[in-house]
Amino acid sequence: MSTLLIIAKAPLAGRAKTRLTPHFTPEQAAELARAALQDTLAAALDAPAERRVLVLDGRPGPWLPEGIETVPQGSGNLDARLAAAFSLVEGPALLIGMDTPQVTPTLLAQGLNFGDTDAWFGPADDGGFWALGLAKPDPALLLGVPMSVAHTGRDQRRRLTSSGRAVRDLPELCDVDTPADAARVAAEAPRTRFATLHDSLCAVAR
Repeated sequence: MSTLLIIAKAPLAGRAKTRLTPHFTPEQAAELARAALQDTLAAALDAPAERRVLVLDGRPGPWLPEGIETVPQGSGNLDARLAAAFSLVEGPALLIGMDTPQVTPTLLAQGLNFGDTDAWFGPADDGGFWALGLAKPDPALLLGVPMSVAHTGRDQRRRLTSSGRAVRDLPELCDVDTPADAARVAAEAPRTRFATLHDSLCAVAR
């Protein structure tokens, strides 16, 4: 059974997308986080996964659609929480975050297809990664990898190849962390909820 894992934080003011402030208010940053999460979950529902699991820091809200299971995130640093997410599944799994509202069902389908590879790696342009797929999930592949630094992606990919796995790359995407990232992603994916909200907030600010 193939599983799509979405690791996310509940979109609450002061907790979600805090690096978007002070350009946006904490409430606006949370609204943008919610829109990004909704776009991501919509893509997940249209992807060819047999199971879709939201690994959530916080409580589900009215933004959660039907067809998505919800489990709480584990504790510890991000590497430990990502490892814990993979421990929830036995078959092939693709893990993504909520920072790429431009993701499409087609991209997710690619990362769920393990026919000729052991792992999929989706690099982010900030040096991290937006997706990690494993034909045979092994939480140990993530433990100890330094997270949220410029070489996170390089180190994680090296961990995969050093284990002897065949690794293929997904297209590089931009994570929404800063106001500049938000503007870029909104421009690249203008039909998303995220872009619509971003542009309306910026129009009001002007």
